[in-house]
Amino acid sequence: MGQNILEIVDLVKKYDGETILNGLNLQIRKGEVVVVLGPSGCGKSTLLRCMNALESIQGGQILLEGMRVEKNAKNITLIRQKIGMVFQSYELFPHKTILENITLAPLHVQKRSQSQVQEEACTLLKRVGLSGKENAYPRQLSGGQKQRVAIVRALCMHPEIMLFDEVTAALDPEMVREVLDVILELANEGMTMVIVTHEMQFARAVADRVVFLEGGRIVEESDPETFFTHPSSDRAKAFLQTFEFHKERQNHAEKQST
Repeated sequence: MGQNILEIVDLVKKYDGETILNGLNLQIRKGEVVVVLGPSGCGKSTLLRCMNALESIQGGQILLEGMRVEKNAKNITLIRQKIGMVFQSYELFPHKTILENITLAPLHVQKRSQSQVQEEACTLLKRVGLSGKENAYPRQLSGGQKQRVAIVRALCMHPEIMLFDEVTAALDPEMVREVLDVILELANEGMTMVIVTHEMQFARAVADRVVFLEGGRIVEESDPETFFTHPSSDRAKAFLQTFEFHKERQNHAEKQST
């Protein structure tokens, strides 16, 4: 792993007086994959949104390669180009083709040449199994395909770090794998990533480090093998037991239906 690319120091985030993130500290190293886990409402998605200044913060600081990440910073456009984010809800423009969705920001924000950007977009679409979909519209694609387009759109900006916020939560089970495979391939290629997910098996396979949040704080932080086999906090143990229970129920239901 390389040196720290992103540093979060004593981060405080509040909504209407309620503290969501409370003095959180986290460092992300270049080439590292950090998976953020925790119960609903613990601040996982808020943390990601603070990382690229989609949310303002009320305390502490976030540094990307020494540059402060602030919503009103003069260089916020440059910073957001370096921090790619993929959302649960795709965020594709319905009236634009897939190629137009992908190339819009590189052309208008980065002022790159149209031929170069389109060639790269087509190459990336082919890589994620969507060659031939360039002129399709989002409504013509499945959820899994739209999410892969969203990943390509982020990659086309040449980010230094990628943030993934529950990108499979809205997908049918059979579409989840095709999206996770793309993310796993990026991890194998050394892309720096922070991933919020409820896919425990995937988290264990892809993570270099697992960060467990509770009440806006990091209560546990370790390598995935240690976290999933010997969690140190009672809260993490209960969290993992809940997922094991749901997994057993799902397996039982599948057996009953066959």
